[in-house]
Amino acid sequence: MPSRHSNIAAMTECALCVALSFVMTKINLFSMPQGGSVDFELVPLILFTYRRGWKWGVYAGILNGVVRILLGAYFYTPIQVILDYPLAYSFVGLADLHPFWLGLILAWAGMTASSVVSGAIFFAEYAPAGQNPWVYSFFYNAPVLGAKYLVSGIAAFILWKILQRELAL
Repeated sequence: MPSRHSNIAAMTECALCVALSFVMTKINLFSMPQGGSVDFELVPLILFTYRRGWKWGVYAGILNGVVRILLGAYFYTPIQVILDYPLAYSFVGLADLHPFWLGLILAWAGMTASSVVSGAIFFAEYAPAGQNPWVYSFFYNAPVLGAKYLVSGIAAFILWKILQRELAL
């Protein structure tokens, strides 16, 4: 059973990682016209998940989604907001369930699924005439989130190895 002290330390670390995640959105490599970007926001969340485990990673993802909502997320309906933010980011916690790259693929798949459902249901009008909104949503979200997970995963992996070596974690 974790001690109260260790839970407070984990909550503090979680809050710092969520704040750093928001700062990392400012290092934007590419933005899509209807939303979504390739940036390094997932790096602190991935590192936190590997350090504290999948449950804390899920909590951090949900908190990150809530912070994104509070700081000006695109709001269409309550269900859309839940799908695009707290639920989508909660999947980052799944990165800890498997070896590094397989875990990131699982986390990417979960976040992509949540975003595709939201896109197909709430943003179908952006699909070109005659194109299935589910197909459009998948091909809009999957590559952007894939690139985000790829650059964040590489950066997190490098940082994790450096931290392991330097701090003997």
